[in-house]
Amino acid sequence: MAFLWQLPDSRFWIARFTDISGKRRNRSTKVPIKGATRAETDTNRKQAQKIADSFESASRKRQTATRLRSVIAELQKEITGEELASHTVRQFVGDWLNEKRASVAPGSFNFYEAHLDKFIAHLGEKADADIAEITRDDITGFRNAEAKTLAGKTVNHGLKVLRMFFKNAKRDLALLENPCEFVDTIRQRGGSERRPFTLPELKAVLSVADEEWRSMILFGLYTGQRLGDVATLTWQNVDLARGEIRMVTRKTGKRLILPIAPPLLKHLEGMPSSDDPAAPLHPRASDTVTRQGKSGNLSNQFGDLLAQAGLREKQAHRKTHGEGRGVGSAKSGLSFHCLRHTAVSLLKEAGIPASVVMEYVGHDSEQMSQHYTHTGTEAMTKAAAAFPDILKA
Repeated sequence: MAFLWQLPDSRFWIARFTDISGKRRNRSTKVPIKGATRAETDTNRKQAQKIADSFESASRKRQTATRLRSVIAELQKEITGEELASHTVRQFVGDWLNEKRASVAPGSFNFYEAHLDKFIAHLGEKADADIAEITRDDITGFRNAEAKTLAGKTVNHGLKVLRMFFKNAKRDLALLENPCEFVDTIRQRGGSERRPFTLPELKAVLSVADEEWRSMILFGLYTGQRLGDVATLTWQNVDLARGEIRMVTRKTGKRLILPIAPPLLKHLEGMPSSDDPAAPLHPRASDTVTRQGKSGNLSNQFGDLLAQAGLREKQAHRKTHGEGRGVGSAKSGLSFHCLRHTAVSLLKEAGIPASVVMEYVGHDSEQMSQHYTHTGTEAMTKAAAAFPDILKA
């Protein structure tokens, strides 16, 4: 049974209990030792004892899970003659990434791989131990280490990857408990939320952009698509005769047929075309994404345009202590992705129904997909026609 004790200089009861490895642990209960009255002091001690017992109970449950896996392994060997598969963290990471390689977009795969490589490095020698030995403390320690150098959103995104990874390990009986299950996301540091551009802000950015970036900004605004998708569009995605753009989104693999908004159609008709249907509309940007497998470099370039337009502080594009790549956009509230928010905002302001707006920008929420019915071509065309022409004076 866990018991309580006092440190000479501490205000709180300390719980002493046995952890999963049999080692004695001390942890503060955060319950004050003394209350205003004797009755309150007694109540505090009872509360502290409950917390101490809960620490020991949680540890025993982990021990039980470990013993249970051992029993399952013995039964399998007795019944089938085969050993229950045992995986190190490093082995399971390799297997999981091989499984994911063909089912997710290249950018997502690169993020998974980079994040799990960092997790393995953080574990050190424990990366070559059985995956069942990974505990909640290992995950929490890694999360906290990441939070020292990365933006909160990036840390939480990485935690989501670990949750998927360990969920699959549990599914495959490599472990019986998901150590990520009760690890909380971190509170994100203060800053502005992403917001739509105003029309004067859009004109300011267009005024400092070169020809290719002007084109990508117009595509981002009038299609509502992400930077990587805009950058990799080719002429075979464009049907000028029908006035449509046909594409498959990189992130979700969703197929879209978008009526071309009149201002964007006018822009397209003025672009130098190619006899090669596979030729990219935006060659420099397409080459960057193709070589690097992600659009991070382009995001930085767009951030520089925002700075030139006076909409964001100039960023050094290198990590500073405690800040990640997304910190600049968090402080200004503006990034290329905000063109997607702007498209949604403009269409809603024009009176276009929410279901049509979500269909137009290719909203990938499963909840939204279930809630809204399929949108007809006429409604989509009406939505495209509702965009204002920001190129007009």
